[in-house]
Amino acid sequence: MKIEHPYLLFLGDVADQLSAKTAHGIADWRPDWCLGQLRMDGCKADLGLPDMTIEAAVAAGAKTLVIGVANRGGVISEHWIDVLETALVAGMDVAAGLHNRLAGVPRLATAATQHDRQLFDVRHPTRSLDVGNGRKRSGKRLLTVGTDCAVGKMYTSLAIEKEMRERGMNVDFRATGQTGILIAGDGISVDAVVADFISGAVEWLSPANEPNHWDVIEGQGSLFHASFAGVSLGLLHGAQPDAIVLCHEPTRDHMRGLPEYSLPDLGVCIEANLAAARLTNPAVTCVGVSVNTSRLDAAEARRLLLHIEDSLGLPAVDTFRDGAGPIVDRLS
Repeated sequence: MKIEHPYLLFLGDVADQLSAKTAHGIADWRPDWCLGQLRMDGCKADLGLPDMTIEAAVAAGAKTLVIGVANRGGVISEHWIDVLETALVAGMDVAAGLHNRLAGVPRLATAATQHDRQLFDVRHPTRSLDVGNGRKRSGKRLLTVGTDCAVGKMYTSLAIEKEMRERGMNVDFRATGQTGILIAGDGISVDAVVADFISGAVEWLSPANEPNHWDVIEGQGSLFHASFAGVSLGLLHGAQPDAIVLCHEPTRDHMRGLPEYSLPDLGVCIEANLAAARLTNPAVTCVGVSVNTSRLDAAEARRLLLHIEDSLGLPAVDTFRDGAGPIVDRLS
């Protein structure tokens, strides 16, 4: 799929900022794609973008209305449909990363057909996929991995891509989740791929390329998370990474959603990911640790990062706060 921008970010009537995390990610990383936000009565989220009507957004050049929220159950709310239909009639495409499909709403499917617009259900793959083959591909690849889910793998991947681009390196960000796809404009949501085809999906997403070209592949889940380790393993095999970066959130006392599981030791986690990745690339290395220090003050963050560096012998940085320079320094 190829989603056209600029975007109008739809926040609906969500009850808090966290519910608009998809829109926040897009606004943080692709601000030049975001013309404004559309909020319904009662919306408690605010991206700091101009509030716009559909008519004003179309007049300003908006191409796609993006549903930038993750509500309970990941569903398209019935009271959103009038707004979404209006956008289609006005000439915008509509994109969403929710569990149920835009195309499954009869009014939206009809409006899209009648007005020659597209509905992008970015969580659901639209192409046939092959099983992985593990054959060596030209080009270079970096994959972000995690001690847990939701620790900043997407933000880290984008920070690394940004640093590499600023250095003039040949690089592409490869999105594997719904928010990443909306930031990149394309990609494949691997958590919606049938298990046998995950590694093949990632091989398709990051194909053979020029020898000096890097794909920075957004990781998902964690090998140590009982719910999502299967997706993580498929990514490791399909990405065939030359380099991995471990992502970590240091303030948690258990795996997200699994209070009976503690977070893994960082060194143990790195070794487990390297061992799995060696199946398709025996030369894989870990080039750094990206730590989400957003819940720490500056002094606490600095002490923790120095401790990790001393313990592991790898650069440890908060790539969103401070940039990914020390990690990119280790890429050849």
